[in-house]
Order: sequence, then C-alpha cells, then structure tokens
Amino acid sequence: MAFLLLLFIPAGLVVACTLLGHGLGNLGRFVFRRSAYEVLFRGLAALLGAVAVAVYTWGMLHVSSSVLSAEDGGTDSSPIPSCRTPGWKERTEANGIIDYSVDYVPLRFVCETNDGGSYATDSVPGYVNPTVLVLALAATVCVGAATGGPERLADDDPVGNDPEDGDPAGDDPESGDPEGHEPTGEAVEGDDPAGNERAGKDPAA
Repeated sequence: MAFLLLLFIPAGLVVACTLLGHGLGNLGRFVFRRSAYEVLFRGLAALLGAVAVAVYTWGMLHVSSSVLSAEDGGTDSSPIPSCRTPGWKERTEANGIIDYSVDYVPLRFVCETNDGGSYATDSVPGYVNPTVLVLALAATVCVGAATGGPERLADDDPVGNDPEDGDPAGDDPESGDPEGHEPTGEAVEGDDPAGNERAGKDPAA
C-alpha cells in the first residue's frame, strides 16, 4: 500500500500542473481574444480543480508518511506508531490496536481495534478535506456555467445589425421614401387627368 500511495503523489502533481496550464490558457483566451464566456468558466473550473488536486495530494503525503511508519516493523512498532494519538493507551488496554486502513473520501488514516471498532487519527491536517470539498463544488458550478453560460459578444452591436448598412430599418436610401413604399400611381398636382396637352388647346374642341 505504501508504494501505491507514493505513486499517487507525483500523479497528483502532474494532474494539478496540467489543470493549472489549461486554466491559465483559457483565461488568456478570454482576456486577449475576447472568447466566449464559457471559456472563462472552463478556465476557472480548471484552476479550482488544480488547487483541489494539489491540496488533496498534500494530504496524501501525510497519509503516506503514516503508512510508512505503520509498516516499518522495527522496534517499538507495536502498537502502530501512527495510531498513538491522544487516548491510545486506553484503547490498547481495552481492545488492542491490530491494524490500519486508509480512507480516500474523506482522506484519513484509520486505526482498527480487535473488537471491530476503528478511529481516525490526526495524520491528515484538518483543513484538507473541507478545502477539497469546497473547491470541488465550486469547480462543478463553473463547469455547469460553462455548459449553459451566455457567449461573449464579438462586437458592441447588441442588435446584430450589419455595420456596413447605415439604414437599420432596411429603408432604401435611393427611394427617398423612409418607409420604402412603392409609388401608388395617384395623380399629382399639375397633371392633366384627361390627357389634354398644355399647348393651349381647347378641351372642348
């Protein structure tokens, strides 16, 4: 188990660094390239995930130290040194500490007694599990926001009008009619509805 736990530590560091690079890259795209808001939320989720993995890996380092101490097998190895927390003598006299185990969620080092009971030691700092939980929840919220969040506008035109079209209403600038209406064919002042010429002819002739 100790060897397996020691493998988790470099793996956690690699994952944390990968998430950190991914998050910073997305934030850079959002700031300098005016990308969509979902890019921002993806970046924040990656950064929060990186910190969560780093804190969890820090707790795993403490657990690995306790496991190495428990598997030492040298003198003064019984009861398990990592289980010698406040009150361990009473536990030894009453039930006896016979084994240990590791819980990964929440992360803790657990000592087992011969009556089937168990108790967690203080090997893992008290802030590790709450911090990981809060960061994981925050990252989940950011992932949800990235999935359904609004996109950032690429320009300052909220209506989406064509900037090359100076007439937002679609009017024909050559028609002179702001409403774009067609001529109705009605007679205008000065026209001769009877079709008479204006050369001085008598309309009765």
